[in-house]
Amino acid sequence: MNYTTKKTLIGIAIVTALALVGVVVWLMLDRQRMADENTKLALQNNDMKQVAEQSKQDMLDDYAQTDLQYGELMKQISNDSLIAQLTREQLRARQLEEELKKVSSDNAAEISRLRRELKTVREVLKTYIRQVDSLNQVNQSLRNENFRLTGELEETSRQNQNLQEQTRTQAEQLNIAAQLRVSGISMIAENKRGRQTEKIKKCENLRVSFTLLPNVTAQSGMRTIYVRIQTPTGAILTAGTFNYENRQLEYSMKKTVEYGGEETPVTTYWKVNETLLDGQYLVSIFDENNLLDSRTFTFK
Repeated sequence: MNYTTKKTLIGIAIVTALALVGVVVWLMLDRQRMADENTKLALQNNDMKQVAEQSKQDMLDDYAQTDLQYGELMKQISNDSLIAQLTREQLRARQLEEELKKVSSDNAAEISRLRRELKTVREVLKTYIRQVDSLNQVNQSLRNENFRLTGELEETSRQNQNLQEQTRTQAEQLNIAAQLRVSGISMIAENKRGRQTEKIKKCENLRVSFTLLPNVTAQSGMRTIYVRIQTPTGAILTAGTFNYENRQLEYSMKKTVEYGGEETPVTTYWKVNETLLDGQYLVSIFDENNLLDSRTFTFK
């Protein structure tokens, strides 16, 4: 083999070796590139899995929040029919939440369906929130109106009470103004000759006189006047009883007179049939309803 041939063969060997080295290097580089791509894909897949899991957790949180909102909404109302509707929607939201818990985060189709269901559930919830707000506004308006009417009724009641009190006061004043009044009450002890005596033991008659005063507001007509005499011992000289303040009261003498609103003198007599003692005698004058006046007299 001549020198030229050897040189040629050496050149070919070198080229071949270089070619082989290049192929090896290319294969190594290609393998590294594939490894890098696989690593990148793995990282991407891991990121997507984390995103999917986080998305699922966010949906679970939304379902849980929706359940709480339904519960809070039902606390604001007392309408049984509306509460029943809200309860059904709340149970539906809970069922969907349970379905979501069982679904794998990489089940894109099922996750997508449950996301659409969540959107529907929340739209229904918004509808009920608006409905409850509207009802609450109406109820508040009714409460305000009821409060206003109650206030007006209370004010009317107070006015009526004041009017009744004024009417009652006026009636009482009229009754007082219409009462008979007396003056000049006297009690004289008379002996058997009809003459005045200061010695009560010689008394045969007790004469009680007084005058009904003029009163244009008093009722005119026949009026019965009662005279009541109380002895020093507290006993009543009794001829009968009359009704006074829902009880029977003893009287000593009575007399019916015609009263026309003018001054009217009245005289009554008590025939003594008992032993009278020295001391103070209390004389009280009544008409059918009222004590007109009282006065004491002392006899020895």
